[in-house]
Amino acid sequence: MSYRFKYFLRFLIFTLFMCYSAFGQNKDVGRELKRLNAKIDRVRVMVDSLELDNQILLPELMSAFRQAVKSKAQQDSITLVVLKRLNTLSNKIVNLENQSRYMDSTALEIFNKLVLVENKIITLTNSYNEMARLKSGEPISSEPQFNNAQYKETYMKSLGHFQNQNFKNAISGFKELVKADATNDLADNSQYWLAECFYSQKDFKRAIAEFEKVFTYPGTDKDDDAQLKIGLAYQSIGNIDKAREEFQRFIDYFPGSEYYPKAKEAIKQLSIN
Repeated sequence: MSYRFKYFLRFLIFTLFMCYSAFGQNKDVGRELKRLNAKIDRVRVMVDSLELDNQILLPELMSAFRQAVKSKAQQDSITLVVLKRLNTLSNKIVNLENQSRYMDSTALEIFNKLVLVENKIITLTNSYNEMARLKSGEPISSEPQFNNAQYKETYMKSLGHFQNQNFKNAISGFKELVKADATNDLADNSQYWLAECFYSQKDFKRAIAEFEKVFTYPGTDKDDDAQLKIGLAYQSIGNIDKAREEFQRFIDYFPGSEYYPKAKEAIKQLSIN
């Protein structure tokens, strides 16, 4: 073979080889394209199905959403109304509690004023009774130690000053009597009325101290009076615990006293308030 023929033959073989290779590759590409087209068709079917489902479900979902929003708005409205009513009821309860406290405070104040008025009545009654007994010559205690006319006269004058609310002269007279003769039949009474003078002037702390001195007189018949007044004095200065304690002491030590019901009522009122 000549050189040219060999070259042509090689070129022909190379060309045939390239054509065969291209044909094989085109065949593989075609197969791949078919597979891709099949997948695209399946995806398209799925998309169409989803669009159909959306067309069916979307209106239902929108309707349910609108209903939920409407229901939520109604619940919020009801909740707001309930909260307003609860707030109104709470305010009414607070007002009622305030009114109750005011009524309790007013009742206690009225009770204290009534106690003071009643106390003044009892005090004046006792003072007039003692003056009447002195004028009639009746002894104040069961076992008088002395019957000093001057002591008795000063006592009656001081008691008269007390009844006329001339407390300065009354205090001066009773102090003089207590210092003059602590063993006199009227000494414990003088001490008691001295304390009453301070009580009537609302000097309750001084009155308590003077009332307590009454207990130092043996055989005094003013001990229950003094004990009651001590409780009332503590109540007047606002020491409720101490007042309750003193009233209880009265109940324990003087169950036969004419003031026993008064002490019981005082404890009851203090317990209520």
